[in-house]
Amino acid sequence: MDDSKVVGGKVKKPGKRGRKPAKIDLKAKLERSRQSARECRARKKLRYQYLEELVSSRERAICALREELEMYKQWCMAMDQGKIPSEIKALLTGEEQGKAQQNSTKLAKAGKTEANCSNPW
Repeated sequence: MDDSKVVGGKVKKPGKRGRKPAKIDLKAKLERSRQSARECRARKKLRYQYLEELVSSRERAICALREELEMYKQWCMAMDQGKIPSEIKALLTGEEQGKAQQNSTKLAKAGKTEANCSNPW
């Protein structure tokens, strides 16, 4: 038997409802799909470029840290042999000078603060 139904004197066939798209709609839909695919590929390309830059920057940071670690190893080996590397001496003298400068600036700032913050009561 036929699957069509009789409703109000009209024969309705089962299937898709609504209006059928015109050829122009199909062409427009295809063009929108193509445009969307182009945009998706462009976003994917940008994402991969970003990730590649991120990886290369991290690799450079790793190399710099490895070099720094190797330098510290060399310093430790030299100190184990009883030698003090000139870099460490420079760091120590630089820290001592830096501490002396910090103390003098702290004292000067404390004096200015006391002068500016005189209690009006």
